[in-house]
Amino acid sequence: MKNRRQEAILEIIEQHSVDTQELLQEMLAARGFSVTQATVSRDIRELNLIKSVGEDGVYKYRAHTSPKQEREILSETYIPILRHAATGAEAACNLVVLKTRTGMGNAVGAALDAMVLPNCVGTLAGDDTVLIVAKTNEGAEKICAELSAMIGGEGN
Repeated sequence: MKNRRQEAILEIIEQHSVDTQELLQEMLAARGFSVTQATVSRDIRELNLIKSVGEDGVYKYRAHTSPKQEREILSETYIPILRHAATGAEAACNLVVLKTRTGMGNAVGAALDAMVLPNCVGTLAGDDTVLIVAKTNEGAEKICAELSAMIGGEGN
């Protein structure tokens, strides 16, 4: 019964925009599963469902994705921020200096942190600059090239 109910939950959230446990409980009831809110909450936890912003800008439940899929989703969310706010990137040893429009450094730094760039150890954001620390010199070059491609600039 539990496995069938959890399969139904996955089908429901794939086919519908479900933003509350109550709505999910109602949709399960429509499929013949009479469950309490506590059961729905436990199923959400066991299935590792997460709430994230959908294409319509509304939060909804979705199945947890692989790290690669998660990175693709986050990239789609944050690349527009980078394109709007970042103006250029330059690598220096294992560091990347990313210049931004005035006042946008923190937003870009937060976007980069959320994107979890490979080879990136961490970021430090200022008003109009983000310093990205890479694991290696080659990693910095890769990050610089990737960021330049995202923002439409030339890699340095």
